[in-house]
This record gives sequence, structure tokens and C-alpha cells, in this order.
Amino acid sequence: MRAVLDPNVIVSALLAPSGTPAKVLRAWLDGDYELIASPLLIAELTRVFDYPKLRSRISETESRQFIELLKHQGEIVEDAYLSLPVHSSDPDDDYLIVLAATTRSVIVSGDHHLLDLADRLPVHSPAEFWKLLNADL
Repeated sequence: MRAVLDPNVIVSALLAPSGTPAKVLRAWLDGDYELIASPLLIAELTRVFDYPKLRSRISETESRQFIELLKHQGEIVEDAYLSLPVHSSDPDDDYLIVLAATTRSVIVSGDHHLLDLADRLPVHSPAEFWKLLNADL
């Protein structure tokens, strides 16, 4: 299985190491699914890590180490610029839809803009994705 993790899931995983997003992230590290990322996703994650509110909780070293881990152990693909029939009500999320569509991946997100599309796209909350991963065991 392949998955695109919305940066909000990654940040949540780093902020709450015992939460479901962290379990989803550890499952990737354990080889339970393939994590797909792109330069746009990495850029967004880097930008979010620099928010002062997060910098006090996720150190620069920790965020830099995670970005390097993602670059080396995730599958990094070039961003595609396609016109898709399904769009998020937040246009800033559309790159995640394109990334998932071009790599035949599911999207894991806590963002209601994406979760609202679950009837048309393979979008799961971290809890739903965690259940999906464990159903395969």
C-alpha cells in the first residue's frame, strides 16, 4: 500500500508520540506501507516546522532530521501539474490530491477539506488508516 501523509499528520505525530498519527508514522518506518512525498510536500513541511509556535515544541534539529529521513526512506516523486475533476475546497491541498492520484496512493489527513472528499477519493483520517493497516495483519 502507498500513502501520502498530509503534513498535518506528520506534525501531529511529532508533537504527540503516543497518538494515532505517530502510530501511522511508525508503521511506515516498520515497512507496513510506502510513504510517498514530493518537493511541494517537503517544502510545506519545512515551512510549517519553522512556525514559531511549533519551533518551541519541535526543535530545528528534530525537524531537519525528520526531513532527511523522509528524503532517504520515503519515495520522493516529482510534482505533477494535472487538472483533476476533484478539488479540495482549500486549493492549497490540491497538490496532495494530484500526488496521490499520480502515484496511486491513499491520502492520510486530519484536514476536513480533504476528509470531505472521502466519498470521491481514497482519503482517510489517521485513525481510519491505522485500522486499515491493522486489518491487513
